[in-house]
Amino acid sequence: MKNKPYPFYNVPQMLDLKDMMNRLIKEQPQMTAFIYPCESGEMKKTYLDFYEDVNAFGTWMYKKGIKAKHVGIIGENSYEWLIVFFASILGGNVAVGIDKSLPEDEIATLAGIGDVDLAFISGTYYEKVKSKLNKDCYNLKEFEDILSEGRQLMKEDDPEYAEYKNYDVVLDDTATILFTSGTSGVSKGVELTNRNIAFEIVHTSMLFEPKGGVLAVLPFHHALGLVVGILMVINYGFPIYINKSLKYVKKNMEDFKPQTMFLVPMFVEFFHRQIWAEIKKKDKMNAFRGLMKSTDLLLKTGVDVRKKTYGSIQKVFGGNLEYIICGGAALDPMYVKDFRSWGIEILNGYGATEMSPCVSVNRPEFKKDGSVGYMIPGMEAKTTEEGEIAFKGDIIMKGYYKNPEATAESLIDGWYHTGDLGYVDEDNFIFLTGRKKNLIILSNGENISPEELEGDILRDEAVQEALVYDENGKIVAEIFPVEEHFGDTAYFEKLKNKVNKGRPIYKQITRIKLREEDFVKNASMKIVRYKNIPGSVPPNTEKKD
Repeated sequence: MKNKPYPFYNVPQMLDLKDMMNRLIKEQPQMTAFIYPCESGEMKKTYLDFYEDVNAFGTWMYKKGIKAKHVGIIGENSYEWLIVFFASILGGNVAVGIDKSLPEDEIATLAGIGDVDLAFISGTYYEKVKSKLNKDCYNLKEFEDILSEGRQLMKEDDPEYAEYKNYDVVLDDTATILFTSGTSGVSKGVELTNRNIAFEIVHTSMLFEPKGGVLAVLPFHHALGLVVGILMVINYGFPIYINKSLKYVKKNMEDFKPQTMFLVPMFVEFFHRQIWAEIKKKDKMNAFRGLMKSTDLLLKTGVDVRKKTYGSIQKVFGGNLEYIICGGAALDPMYVKDFRSWGIEILNGYGATEMSPCVSVNRPEFKKDGSVGYMIPGMEAKTTEEGEIAFKGDIIMKGYYKNPEATAESLIDGWYHTGDLGYVDEDNFIFLTGRKKNLIILSNGENISPEELEGDILRDEAVQEALVYDENGKIVAEIFPVEEHFGDTAYFEKLKNKVNKGRPIYKQITRIKLREEDFVKNASMKIVRYKNIPGSVPPNTEKKD
């Protein structure tokens, strides 16, 4: 297999989302844009359907006086969610995506942080949320009625229709506010402009080009799920199957047979664990690893028998899956290598909501295992004296909404300081070594990156999740095992010794703690460190006696 630089993909250009929509209805109005489950089976929407629905909904919004407002969107992934998002932005409103799974009080807090003027809420969450918001709330169960009214206004040539349709998108205006889902502290509202989003879509697409349908699993209120998993695919003009609930992922894969999926590491790790568990049940672990070595060797000689050999594994994903784009957290190269052996390429990427969100991704024919990808064209990077990696370019956020202190801390002379320790190599690939704020600083002055130890622990098949931290000057590893190893202290003492072997004393784990429930996580399914480490408090707060 070749693994060397090659030209960027020829990407459809766009100035903003309205420009993208106008191009698509000229070039492929009858092509399928979205497929999603409904009561009668499946609903299909063409690009022309999508365009007309956005205009109808936006016209209705203008008639209701929803102009230059902050529009909250709360609900599960759905076509309706996307229509509200597009209709808001293309009419000059600011779309504010909020995680529907949060407690009602937290939803209300985020709505307050984002200055939400009104909210569209899915029927599932409407009653739960509306009483807490104290705002005008619209139930998306009435979606078809809203569209019908909007279409009628358009037919009547209502002046509000012309006003909505003729709105000129301003590139440096805020398009959306999406909330950080970091592993510490209170969520902040990230302002992304129309320019940020357009630059992200075009330049990330230059590194990766889907060749078929995409199953949308990640939540739309999450920047990776929305901007990369939806908007980038729309710009390329491929169909998107909308997954409304994680419990239907397996069925959706079987029905839709996606060519590409955008996932966070939790999903990859889950699928990997399930596949190996099935192999272990059949007592074929050693034989299967031997088979993988054989097919890997054949692949190096140019003979690819993976589809035939690992058909049963590929069938789990619908039988057509070629690529998983993985971001949102670190992913051990072990998963990349195993999935590659089975004929599915995981392209690890990197970014943050503050970077719209993707700044790098490994390419299909140019990749480095262990890296978080090739930096997208048009961006600059540097490493500070402290080892922190920072970026500059048109994907960098406008700032944290009404939070000048946090903005000034993260944005310095146009450079976004990520909080990640890392570097860019001579080939433009980004490598991360840990989190600046997570560093364990021992009394002897030595610094330890907990991610290094956590990575070694997580390679063990008996481990689901792990967290390493300092407790009274000792390094503790807290582990959530797979169910059959609950309480198995002898097993994990051996694992501790294995991880410690060859490490200097100051880097060795002193104690193992076992859990019987998973760690508290954020919307990106990353462990929230301060909520799981005993005695820890969120940043910018003081410990009280």
